[in-house]
Amino acid sequence: MKLAQAGWRVVLAGRRLLLLEEAAAAHANLTPIAADVTDEGSVRALFGEIVQRFGRLDLLFNNAGVFTQGAPFGQTELAAFRASLDVNVTGSFLCARAAFRIMAGQNPRGGRIINNGSISAHVPRPQAVAYTVSKHAITGLTRSISLEGRAFDIACGQIDIGNAVTELSAGLAKGSLQASGAVAAEPMMDVEHAAASVLHMASLPLSANVQFLTVMATNMPFIGRG
Repeated sequence: MKLAQAGWRVVLAGRRLLLLEEAAAAHANLTPIAADVTDEGSVRALFGEIVQRFGRLDLLFNNAGVFTQGAPFGQTELAAFRASLDVNVTGSFLCARAAFRIMAGQNPRGGRIINNGSISAHVPRPQAVAYTVSKHAITGLTRSISLEGRAFDIACGQIDIGNAVTELSAGLAKGSLQASGAVAAEPMMDVEHAAASVLHMASLPLSANVQFLTVMATNMPFIGRG
């Protein structure tokens, strides 16, 4: 929404078109397009439609992500591990690759890719190996794109968001497993602060880049976690 309010024409992509349409009704600059980021053909069709509708692509906020049910490391199912990597890593790679190809070939060329990492790209939560591994992989993806994007005026950065209030994160405020084995409520921040940070990154000229940015509730257990 922050991007749309700032004048960006924003495509909302996801599997459930009805939910996308409900979200897009909030602003005229929002366009819903159904896509499955784990499917190469679906991603290709998504970005093809973006170019057809708008003529070019200047920004990708690479936000594909899923948090599979946690389990102790020794009890983590392979299917859950693969499901996390399929969305969080493969999905992010496919979208970034499609955006990169468009940005490198358009005139004027270039653009910006912002990968959505996580606090878990730095330190793990207990019983969350699949998510932790996937988010560490996003950091490698960010660095690779940033390096190879230089030749095509493509800037790539990563935002690592801590506890922000959303429907998915509501449980953290009630109580979450800590490294000590205790369950404790965690401080939260307004999700608007994360959105404002993405807008700041997106608004920079391509000659400047926020390589990595961490935004979180000041008192959440991150510094010194564990």
